[in-house]
Amino acid sequence: MGLAGLLALAGCVATPPAQFYQLPQGNPGLPLGGNHGVAVLLGPLKLADYLQRETLVQRQQDGSLAISQQARWAGSLQDDVAQLLLRQLAARLDSSRLALYPDRVGFKPEAQLLLSIGRLDAGPYQPAVLEAQWRLLDGDGKMRDSRVVSLQEQHNGELSDQVRAQGLLLQKLAAQMADAVGAMSRAAAASRAAVPAQRKVARPSKSAAPRIPVVKPVPAAEVYRF
Repeated sequence: MGLAGLLALAGCVATPPAQFYQLPQGNPGLPLGGNHGVAVLLGPLKLADYLQRETLVQRQQDGSLAISQQARWAGSLQDDVAQLLLRQLAARLDSSRLALYPDRVGFKPEAQLLLSIGRLDAGPYQPAVLEAQWRLLDGDGKMRDSRVVSLQEQHNGELSDQVRAQGLLLQKLAAQMADAVGAMSRAAAASRAAVPAQRKVARPSKSAAPRIPVVKPVPAAEVYRF
């Protein structure tokens, strides 16, 4: 075997196998409300460009980013993030009426969450960080809430724990969005309940006799004769 072949063989032996990771979904449970609950459309969901890759990105102490060739996502990170948020929202809102943008055929949302994630990463010596912005729209497309989020979570430095920390940050984000949707839904329900009460007008009792104005007699005019 030639020298080139030996070097290639040595390289194959020395290269460690790739490790695949997936964001932990937590244990949100299933909605108990059946086909009831608020109808929520999640998306559009935008992930930062540097996160749209198969490999994990490591944040270094100087703020630079390093790409790990052996640590890879088990599938699309954007799809993983979307499914995690969808399950968390369904459980926290106790609703199975959720859809992921743009799959909205035959779906009329009562609330829509638009989400942009600008940062989601960690490093051996850096905490997991999530930076995002979300907006909440009602069924008519009017904005009801909007927030810029910055969250951190510590880990032990291992890749698996870094991924766990990132998944936990997304679960906290889902809890925040679910609270906003729930508050908007309760306010809308209270507003609908108040409208019929305002329209009620007092009606006269049927047993009450109609009031007829009393006509007073005109006094007779006095005639004087001389």
